[in-house]
Amino acid sequence: MSSAAEQESRRDAEFTEVWPGSPEPLGARFRAGADGVAGTNFALWAGGAEAVELCLFDDSPEGGEIRLPLTELTHEVWHGFVPGVLPGRRYGYRVHGRWDPWTGARWNPAKLLLDPYARAVDGEFTGRGGRGPLPAELYGHVRDWPQQHIADTVRDERDSAPHVPKGVVVADDDDWSDDHRPKTPWPDSVIYELHVRGFTMRHPGVPGRLRGTYAGLAHPAAVEHLTRLGVTAVELLPVHQFAHEDHLLRRGLRNYWGYNSIGYFAPHAAYAASGTRGQQVGEFKRMVRALHAAGIEVILDVVYNHTAESGELGPMLSLRGIDNRRYYRLQADPRRYADYTGCGNTLHVVQPNVLRLITDSLRYWVTEMGVDGFRFDLAAALVRTMRAVDGPDMLSPFLAVIAQDPVLRRVKLIAEPWDVGSGGYQVGAFPPLWTEWNDRYRDAVRDFWRGALPDVRDLGYRLSGSSDLYAWGGRRPYASVNFVTAHDGFTLRDLVSYERKHNEANGEGNRDGTGDNRSWNCGAEGETADPRIGALRRRQARNLLTTLLLSTGVPMLVAGDEMGRTQGGNNNAYCQDNEIGWVDWSLLSDPGWRALRDLCARLLELRRAHPVLRSRSFFSGRPQSADGLRDLAWFTPGGTEMTEADWYAPAATLGMYLSGRDIPQRDARGAPVTGDSFLAVLHAGSRPIRFTLPGPPWAGAYELLVNTALEDQRSAPGLRREAGSRVSVRARSVLLWRVVRDGEEPGPAAG
Repeated sequence: MSSAAEQESRRDAEFTEVWPGSPEPLGARFRAGADGVAGTNFALWAGGAEAVELCLFDDSPEGGEIRLPLTELTHEVWHGFVPGVLPGRRYGYRVHGRWDPWTGARWNPAKLLLDPYARAVDGEFTGRGGRGPLPAELYGHVRDWPQQHIADTVRDERDSAPHVPKGVVVADDDDWSDDHRPKTPWPDSVIYELHVRGFTMRHPGVPGRLRGTYAGLAHPAAVEHLTRLGVTAVELLPVHQFAHEDHLLRRGLRNYWGYNSIGYFAPHAAYAASGTRGQQVGEFKRMVRALHAAGIEVILDVVYNHTAESGELGPMLSLRGIDNRRYYRLQADPRRYADYTGCGNTLHVVQPNVLRLITDSLRYWVTEMGVDGFRFDLAAALVRTMRAVDGPDMLSPFLAVIAQDPVLRRVKLIAEPWDVGSGGYQVGAFPPLWTEWNDRYRDAVRDFWRGALPDVRDLGYRLSGSSDLYAWGGRRPYASVNFVTAHDGFTLRDLVSYERKHNEANGEGNRDGTGDNRSWNCGAEGETADPRIGALRRRQARNLLTTLLLSTGVPMLVAGDEMGRTQGGNNNAYCQDNEIGWVDWSLLSDPGWRALRDLCARLLELRRAHPVLRSRSFFSGRPQSADGLRDLAWFTPGGTEMTEADWYAPAATLGMYLSGRDIPQRDARGAPVTGDSFLAVLHAGSRPIRFTLPGPPWAGAYELLVNTALEDQRSAPGLRREAGSRVSVRARSVLLWRVVRDGEEPGPAAG
């Protein structure tokens, strides 16, 4: 019997013929060709190139390479069908053209390029032996390492193939007929932002071999936590294939968050337990199915604003070597890159081929990978038109294409509505169909609970859906994705434990990460054994979490916040693929943090049960009937409605009344939607107060459901008080009261 190497050699000898193939679709598509011959069609858009070579690789230790010229060119697409190329085969491209950085031309056939449409990627961009900094061979220009001098205008002729990952041919054999998407309406949605690796790396219920992987997230032990909490969607930090930055590798670190994409169709291979020769695709799909079966949608955090190739001094990995001038925005000096992202480059989304790359990718993840929506990182960079210096344009081609696309306009679309360029802050400006991360909500809630708001005007808007930002164009309150914390910044526990960032572990002299944390350490910086400070911090965490989950809009939680996860004061843990960045499940053994988890689940249960807590329409604040009852009303501690002067006066206490009798929405048949009414009392003052419960027409009696002054909420529900009663409110706490309906059976007596 011949050796495996000999069999491989014979198979490779067959790859000598390239049939014309088809320019559609782009990428590598395995199929039965003419006369039923199995093979793969390869198609690459490379508009300005002079020639394109398809490079096929075997599995020998040397990584034997076969170069096949693609001679067919149709509408700027180079294409060919290669008989015998089966799923699992690794490949890349070499693209020929001019080297003229002064005009933006940077073609270099010595560099093996990753197919932008590769559906799986095998390997990483790393130094020799898989460790160390990026080798000089990865750069299209010459780098003189001893002197650290970079000459980006001189072409480097060394072969990069031994140092780069390869695309993998993948079979398309899944029709999703057995999948059932949850299709959760926006108003009912609760988003849980998590990192695939970090969420499962320390989970005791996930088998060790599955931790940090798609299979680990699909494991029943991981899914059970999500269903127990009551979240409806996971928002995954980037899972597109990404690369590690050279400056991190030189410090012995890696990119953990993944905001450094290089493959917009490929699930990141390092998160796969089953293999990287296409198996990662099936594993990702199985994860999506498992989450869907539990009623949980999958939203991807996507980074289409820039790539891992950085600026003119960065490596040549894919797009730069295919057509640098059309994939990237260049400055008036075409040697330089326009950078609206802070990452060295910005994709030129106005270019038709770039817009196609992005929308093809989005449709692929919806139709073939089963995802339910996207959160667009630095979305303002995607809507800059030809004159990007004028700022984002809400009539941009990107938004127009999304709005009319029959697939994409039906999924969840979330914008991070800013970038780092001029005019890049666009909160409230994105058009209908879009929701937005609302950082004004984050800042107002943080400032209120740390005692830094001059008055409560802004807080009132944020709690009730931010109508000042979103009540236009038929938008609804769920246009606002409310959050107090996100992956970027302090965790919830660190927000109440640190006033300064502590990012020394990142190796950047603590210069990275924002200095505007709007945090309060409750009296000591960092961890402390003082029980009074510890109790106050847990209470503040309960306050922040309760405020978030009682606010109108779509709440977003961050994985681990519900159980007191800490990053030790690091507010930029993008490179901390270790215990700093991972969820610590042992925290659930602490009664105080376990109680926070239980409170979170309780509040989400209340949101599900009561429509007024997830309103589909903005409140009017006007009387809805002859008795003067409003659908939304605001109260002072004296139990009187707030006046105009009250909104402008310094205040540490705010009462918010939500009328379930007058919810501004109708059911499918046009009938009014009704339910229970609630009074939330938010008190950020350092001393206890007495609050008068409003009388008729607001209520005759109230029942206490939540008291954040208590660590264990089991003793809170059931307490009843008559309207007009003066109730005690502990310092820095939230009380949630339900209005007792007329004729309702009495509960426990007031204590």
